[in-house]
Amino acid sequence: MDRYALFFDIDGTLVSFKTHEIPASTILALTQAKANGHRVFIATGRPPIIITNLGAIEHLIDGYVTTNGALCLVNGEVVACHAIPADAARSIADDAIARSYGLIVIGERDVAVFDPKGDVNRIFRQELAVENLHLAKPLEAVLNQRILQITAFFNADYETQLMSRLPSCTSGRWHPEFTDITAREADKGQGLLTMAAHAGLDPAYTIAFGDGGNDTSMILTAGIGIAMGNAIDALKQAADYVTTSVDDDGILTALRHFQLI
Repeated sequence: MDRYALFFDIDGTLVSFKTHEIPASTILALTQAKANGHRVFIATGRPPIIITNLGAIEHLIDGYVTTNGALCLVNGEVVACHAIPADAARSIADDAIARSYGLIVIGERDVAVFDPKGDVNRIFRQELAVENLHLAKPLEAVLNQRILQITAFFNADYETQLMSRLPSCTSGRWHPEFTDITAREADKGQGLLTMAAHAGLDPAYTIAFGDGGNDTSMILTAGIGIAMGNAIDALKQAADYVTTSVDDDGILTALRHFQLI
């Protein structure tokens, strides 16, 4: 059996939006895949401080692509780190203050939350059950650090306007109300290639699983790109295979389909 490196998004792929947990079938599938010699990687828009929902599979994970590829980690060691240029980060923060939209600013060491309308609280804390945002530091303090990612709470139309003024940055949207902004050289596809190179793996033997717009780059980059049944239509069209939803044994179904377990 060929050995693959498997890359999994978290929200809507490994973790259910309904239960906020990893389905039992997914835990079983990853346990079997690891026993068969495949490697398991996380590829998420979340920064490490809020990756708190993977306890059931932590012992199976070989590495992490976090903040949409801006920070890649293996055993806690940094494999790659790409920061947003300081002037671009300041420009986004100033724009948010002027227009009163929310931000989550991910620095090298700390996180800041700017939430003038309560959108961060409503979506991240209530809808997504994200933990640890209470550890946030003041915005100005975090802006003095290297900034890895800024999650900005505005619609897709304004995203197009703002990003046209930020040539050094890229944007990956996986929710209608916010997008994740990173340095242009940081996305999940680049993160996948970085981790494959670090592990000495042929990218042809990588498989990526996702459900949102910020998964597109890794779905297209991986040897095999798999969209969840609950994925957005554009990702399904980009994928090599569409499995069932996260709540309907999607990971197990796909790994069986490709005879990895």
